[in-house]
Amino acid sequence: MNGSTQQDIGKLILRISLGVLVFLHGISKLDGGLPGIFQLVETQGFPAFFAYGVIIGEVVAPLLVITGFFSRIGGILIAINMVFALYLVHQGDFGRLNEQGGWAIELQLMYLCTAVAIALLGPGRWAFNQR
Repeated sequence: MNGSTQQDIGKLILRISLGVLVFLHGISKLDGGLPGIFQLVETQGFPAFFAYGVIIGEVVAPLLVITGFFSRIGGILIAINMVFALYLVHQGDFGRLNEQGGWAIELQLMYLCTAVAIALLGPGRWAFNQR
């Protein structure tokens, strides 16, 4: 297996793992979690329509990333979504460890960093387009 194929396989694994995991979070929001997000967004002083960004960042963007159709844009949207999640939900977790001794925001940071990597690296060869 040549180096180019290995890189394409690595990009595919990144895309599918990030896309599926974030998409599952989005589906849970569609299944009754959106009203709480509206309340959270308004409580923090943002306009209520910002709550729809969760649908874009956790449903639409992961589908772009999984399929490799404008996956760089999908990666950027997921990264923006994660920055908002860290600000709105996880502010108090920055200096805290979880029950297992890991950083309380390690999962959110992993999503954020993986999304940025996809935005920078692109989708690889196995994608609907190479953008």
